[in-house]
Amino acid sequence: MQPQEPPPQQPPPQQPPPAAPSQPAIVPTSYSQPPPPYSQSGAQHADTADFQRRQEELEQKEAEIRRREDEINRQQNASLRRNNWPPLPAKCCVQPCFYQDIAVDIPLEFQRLVKIFYYLWMFYAGTMFLNVLGAMAYLFTGGSAATFGLSILFFCLFTPCSFVCWYRPVYKAFRSDSSINFFMFFFIFFFQFVISVIQALGFDNFGTCGWINSLTHTNKNIGAAAFMLIISFLFSLEAAGMIIFLIKVHRLYRGTGASWAKAQQEFATGVMTNPGVQTGMSSAARGAFTGATGSGGGGGSRF
Repeated sequence: MQPQEPPPQQPPPQQPPPAAPSQPAIVPTSYSQPPPPYSQSGAQHADTADFQRRQEELEQKEAEIRRREDEINRQQNASLRRNNWPPLPAKCCVQPCFYQDIAVDIPLEFQRLVKIFYYLWMFYAGTMFLNVLGAMAYLFTGGSAATFGLSILFFCLFTPCSFVCWYRPVYKAFRSDSSINFFMFFFIFFFQFVISVIQALGFDNFGTCGWINSLTHTNKNIGAAAFMLIISFLFSLEAAGMIIFLIKVHRLYRGTGASWAKAQQEFATGVMTNPGVQTGMSSAARGAFTGATGSGGGGGSRF
């Protein structure tokens, strides 16, 4: 037997080369200078200013939403409210003619001023009533009978007319920021001031107890003359209050940027939206159209 040859030797497996030692990755930075040091007080100041700014914005939005809600509520209540002035009993044959609620109708910043005008009108009405009593005392102590008769007429005439002609316009002007009502108030209230000055002077046979007929009556009856002098002082005080608040309202009105053009525009808008005017215009247009159609038909029949 022949001996077997040993198998050829395989070369040993090659070991992979040792890996290079790993190094941590370095992110390149673009800062040429180190960042500024952190300031805690500066960050707190910035946060506080931003918080205050956001709080002011929220308060402004809340005030605007509240104002719109109040306006909507006033408009809704306008259709549901009933007349409550003058405050008359329910069994009275005469019912209230106006609705008045300063706390509901008038914006908050103008409520005090409108209340002053209401008290001013009440003061004027009370002075006119005292003028009737003073004219009566003047008549019974040798004075003029015409003064007493005109004092009754003026009390019955000026008291309701002053409420309707200058108090209601200023009430509606502040209620709806109406330029036409402001102009109406200025025009009538100025003449009311002039009349109050004339009433305070007290010309004889003019219907009021003023300075002139009161001082001349001291020779006849000192008691009646003293009462008439008190009424003269009340008329003078009324005239002074009227001119002061007339100037005050005029300054407020000019500060709102209102003008005569705005008043004209409101007047034109109010006239065009008036139901009576709209009905009249519709009737006129319908009549004109009917007349034009009838004349056109008649002309066609002649040819």
